[in-house]
Amino acid sequence: MKRSLALIVSLASGIVLSAAAQTSPSPAAPAGPAKVAVIAFQAAVGQTNEFQRNFADLQKKYEPKRAQLKTQADEIDGLEKQLQAQADKLSDAERANKAKVIDDKKKQAQRFAEDAQNDLQGEMQEIYNGVASKVYDVLATYAQQQGFTLVMDGSTNQQQAPVVLYASPSTDITKAVIDAYNVKSGVPAPPAQPTAMAPKPGTVKQVTPAAH
Repeated sequence: MKRSLALIVSLASGIVLSAAAQTSPSPAAPAGPAKVAVIAFQAAVGQTNEFQRNFADLQKKYEPKRAQLKTQADEIDGLEKQLQAQADKLSDAERANKAKVIDDKKKQAQRFAEDAQNDLQGEMQEIYNGVASKVYDVLATYAQQQGFTLVMDGSTNQQQAPVVLYASPSTDITKAVIDAYNVKSGVPAPPAQPTAMAPKPGTVKQVTPAAH
């Protein structure tokens, strides 16, 4: 399920930055040499307190469905073992009937899983988009205040953005933007979790804001 959540985030992240860029005003370019910064945008979104909190809440919301899927899988497994153990004692008709029951239950479980996945995908997209658009606003403000003329997405899985082959650590503003966003949002850090709650950097498709 954790792997599915990471994949779902990748579906949610594609439209955020380009949409935010289209609605943001274009500041006048300052005179003088260019000042470039690098940010891992998806990692920044995923590491904000607000996203961590919302993501944890979403996991809790879908826990009953995960439990139901496990119950269905256990039932199917038990029926398959039972059929295998009794196969030589059953008539052809009985074996066919039991096999059909198992097949029907598999189809029901598959439909339930697909419906749950679609629902989760939709909610995950709303969560990611809601936070990412606000992180973009903080990023734009921070970049202007610090005098950056260009901010590049330094994530390793970019498909549309230029690949950053080298960047000095001093140009990486990821943590600074995360800290600025956490202060602005006012959301406290969530309690420590036994496993990482946010998608790992590199699992989400990146889209760089369109040029202003």
